[in-house]
Amino acid sequence: MKIFLDTANLAQIKQWIPTGLVDGVTTNPSLLSKEGANPKDVLLEICDLVSGPVSIEVVEKTPDAVYKQAHEIAKLAQNVVVKIPFTQEYLPTINKLTEEGIPLNITLIFSALQALIAAKLNVAMISPFIGRLDDIGITGIELIDEIIELKDTYEFDAQIIAASIRSVDHFKEAALSEADIITLPPAILEKSIKHPLTDKGIELFDRDWEKVGKKSLL
Repeated sequence: MKIFLDTANLAQIKQWIPTGLVDGVTTNPSLLSKEGANPKDVLLEICDLVSGPVSIEVVEKTPDAVYKQAHEIAKLAQNVVVKIPFTQEYLPTINKLTEEGIPLNITLIFSALQALIAAKLNVAMISPFIGRLDDIGITGIELIDEIIELKDTYEFDAQIIAASIRSVDHFKEAALSEADIITLPPAILEKSIKHPLTDKGIELFDRDWEKVGKKSLL
């Protein structure tokens, strides 16, 4: 399982890279809008900071404009994956881009059949959204399970990115579902690392060591 950070915040990315946990980054227009800086400058720095894939989403709307912008985005850096929303009008564009060797991450996937259709077009990554399904009363993690089952059945190559992770439980469930990649906000990654019993155990070890009366172990 790979862990991607779902953020465009440079400070957060810089904080987590030294841990060795960050395998890539996913961005979107909403995340970029929060940064208050030139989007291209931010994206170029992220690509420079991260050795793994960086997903950058198109913002154009017409298929021709999406096709042109996808090529422009792909040229930003060697580790860029172009992110395109799943809609019927973009399918010919997606097909053409994959035939031309542009790595794509198809986003806003909400059904197993959408994922299967995207996989048939030989895209690099598929992003089903867990949290947004939960928001409307559907258990989002079940979608990941269904897509993984289809991947095992049809042996397609697209990596499944569990996205829209809203909680530590989402993170755990996505890991148990055997998603290829989990992209999550840095805050959720931080929460997943902490446990009150770990903190309590460290405090106990510290108190007991004080009883030894030595400053150095060796």
